[in-house]
Amino acid sequence: MQLKDLTAIAAGVDQRAEELVSILKPIEYKNHCKVLDAFREMRVSSYHLMGSTGYGYDDDGRETLEKVFARVFNVEDALVRGQIVSGTHAIALCLFGVLKNGDTLLTVQGKPYDTLEEIIGAHNATEGSLLSMGVRYRQIELLPGGEIDWTSIDEALRQPVKMVLLQRSCGYSTRPSLDMVQLEKLCRFIKNRQPDTVIFVDNCYGEFVEQSEPTENGADLIAGSLIKNPGGGLATTGGYVAGKQKLVQLAARRLTAPGIGADVGPTLGWQRQFYQGFYMAPHTVMEALRGAIWGACFFQELGYEVYPNPEMPRTDIIQAIVLGSAECLLAFCRGVQGASPVDSHVAPVPAPMPGYAHQVIMAAGTFIQGASLEFTADAPLREPYVAYFQGGLSFQYTKIGLIKAAEEILRR
Repeated sequence: MQLKDLTAIAAGVDQRAEELVSILKPIEYKNHCKVLDAFREMRVSSYHLMGSTGYGYDDDGRETLEKVFARVFNVEDALVRGQIVSGTHAIALCLFGVLKNGDTLLTVQGKPYDTLEEIIGAHNATEGSLLSMGVRYRQIELLPGGEIDWTSIDEALRQPVKMVLLQRSCGYSTRPSLDMVQLEKLCRFIKNRQPDTVIFVDNCYGEFVEQSEPTENGADLIAGSLIKNPGGGLATTGGYVAGKQKLVQLAARRLTAPGIGADVGPTLGWQRQFYQGFYMAPHTVMEALRGAIWGACFFQELGYEVYPNPEMPRTDIIQAIVLGSAECLLAFCRGVQGASPVDSHVAPVPAPMPGYAHQVIMAAGTFIQGASLEFTADAPLREPYVAYFQGGLSFQYTKIGLIKAAEEILRR
């Protein structure tokens, strides 16, 4: 294939992708309505956009923003803080806040996301991990084809289980992501057997992709990062926890300290960005999805295996492309980096990353470091060498970047 052929292929993909993305319009409209209704109901005012300093006592802007999140996610309480540095941090607050010595944590989708393995201590009970603190862990693998193993879950729930951890996105794998239909069925299955079990969902990459959220479909607790979907591309840091009030408050005590909890936390200079980013999120998430669907069509036309397929329903913004070799993976990431607005002149290289067992390559010429709602690509350097791209505040920028990535693969 010649470089000039990519232009013709891209033009042909445009029409196919346009038909597929038409299903996103009602989702975007409904989520816009939910967010705007929450802003209006909570009477968001200009003074809420100002930040606080020091301890952050009596910060009405912070408390109102958390009410907005709670309203949109249809939950009792929310914790939205710039002091939460990542999605992994938000998830850890929930795990360490809820679980104690003797409790059992159960995962039912196989191996959790790489950074969670160190938190759990799944391999060697690392000091400070859940296992080192006396929490028990059980992992149920998916059946061939990515199906839930209902029989094994039923068997596991015959013993007391304090928490079931679900992961909405596929992570660094090619297993299917967990959509809201499947999640609701899974929540009912669990609650019918153990009503008091806490169902906790890692919601990273999934907010506003569907018309409802996990907490509207049976989950007790969710967590995520503000430099992913709910920050709308404007939040410069931060994360959130949302769900039942008791559980959110347990997470808040891990963030600060028992007796202080959610009552402190200055909002400094990021408050307006948090509000405005959340307001914009239903639109920017749809831009990212348009790019993901177009990219799936494009690389499928080029002969690569893609997950999910272009026609499949979406529940997160991640698109996986099986490139088959380290050389293709490195070339793909060079192309994404080269089409970025920041640091386009540098070349990404694999390197060790905290919390990951393999070297990871990341292409992320973003305005906000590590912002996954901006157009980025990353992958662990391991077979079958799958590139995971996500984000794109503008569909057109994502399209340009993907064409550039394909060009780099052809040039290698």
